[in-house]
Amino acid sequence: MFTFRVFQRAASQAACRRFQHSSKTVFRFGQGPQFQPRRSLFWGPRSRYRRFGDGNGYGQEQGQQQQWSNFGPVFRMQYLWRNYQRPLTVIGVGGGVFYVYNLEEVPVTHRRRFNMISPSAEKEFFGGAGMYKALLQEFQGNILPPDHPLTMQVAKVVEKLLPTTRGLAGDDWRVHVINDPREKNAFVMPGGKVFVFSGILPICQSETGLAAVLGHEIAHNVAHHAAERASRSSFILLAAWAVSLIFDISGHSGRTIAELLLSLPNSRTQEAEADRIGLLMMAEACYDPRGALDFWQRMKQASEFEPPQFLSTHPSHYNRAEQIKKWLPDAERIYADTGCGTANGFENAFKEAIALHQPGREAQVRQQRPIMVRRNDDDDDDFF
Repeated sequence: MFTFRVFQRAASQAACRRFQHSSKTVFRFGQGPQFQPRRSLFWGPRSRYRRFGDGNGYGQEQGQQQQWSNFGPVFRMQYLWRNYQRPLTVIGVGGGVFYVYNLEEVPVTHRRRFNMISPSAEKEFFGGAGMYKALLQEFQGNILPPDHPLTMQVAKVVEKLLPTTRGLAGDDWRVHVINDPREKNAFVMPGGKVFVFSGILPICQSETGLAAVLGHEIAHNVAHHAAERASRSSFILLAAWAVSLIFDISGHSGRTIAELLLSLPNSRTQEAEADRIGLLMMAEACYDPRGALDFWQRMKQASEFEPPQFLSTHPSHYNRAEQIKKWLPDAERIYADTGCGTANGFENAFKEAIALHQPGREAQVRQQRPIMVRRNDDDDDDFF
C-alpha cells in the first residue's frame, strides 16, 4: 500500500511538471492553443466513405439532398420527373400533338375545342337504337300519344326549328312528351329524339317559351356537345389519376377535384353556348327572342333550390339572363330580317293544349282530330 502511494505521488508530480513545460511553449507570445482535429470519416479530402456514384464527397451529397422539397406533393412530382423523365416527355409531347390535331371550331360560336368523335359516331354512341329503346322502356306508360294536343304542339315547334338546325333536319326526328308534372326538363338525343316533360310546359306558357327550351336542347346537337364531353372524359380521368398520385388521396377524391376544376366549367360553357345558339335559332324560326329572357326568369322563380354556380353543371339563372341580354341585339336583328312578323297567332293554341291536359279534361283530348306534322323534306312518314 505504501509503495502504491509513492508511485501515485511520483506520477502526479511528473504530470504537473509536463503540463507546466508545455504551457510555457504553447502560450508563448499570447497565442491560443493549437489543436489538430482528427480527420472525420465524412469530412476531408481522403474520406473512404462516400455516396455511391458521387465523386465529391459528403458536401455534394448534402447539397443534392437539399434539392428535394419537404412538401409532399412537390416531392412526388420531383420523384416522378427524375425517375420517369423520358416516358413523361414522350407522353406529354405525343398528347400535345394529338390534342392540337383534334382541335376544331364549334358552329356559330367558333369556340375552339378538343373533339375526336365524328358526328356519325356521336349518333351511334349517344343516340343509337339501343339507347332510344331503353328510354322508351324507362318512360313506358307515361309517354303521351302522338295525337295528344301537347305532343302536337311540341312537334309543331320542333318542325319550325328544323330549318335552323344547320344540317340536322335530315335526321330521324321523333317527338315524345312524358307526363310528369313534377319534372321541369327536356332533352334531345343525338339523331333527333326529342323528350319533353310535361312539368316544364306551364313555365313555357306559350310556343315562344317552348321554342326557347327546344332551341336550347337542339343547340346541344348542333354544337355536338355530347361528342365533346366524351372526348374530354379521357383527360378528366388522367387528371384525376394525377391528382390522386401527387396529393396521395383516394381515387374518388381525385375524381371529385378533377370534375370541379375541369368538367363542371366545361359543362357551364356548353350550356351558355347552347343558350346563344338556341336564341339565334328561335329568332330565325320567327319566334321573338325576348321570349327566351322571359322564360329563364320564370324558370328562376319556379326553381326551389339553386346550388352555387361553381358546383353546378349550369350557369346560375342570374348569369344566364345577363348573358342573354348581351346576345339579344344579334338575335333581334335576325328576327327582324326574317320578315315573318310575330308568332302571337299560335299562342292561343298552345294555352288551350295545356288547359286540356289539366285533370278532368283528358276525356276531351281523345275526341279531337290529330294534327299530322310532316318533315321538312316532304317525307310521307309521320313526324312523331
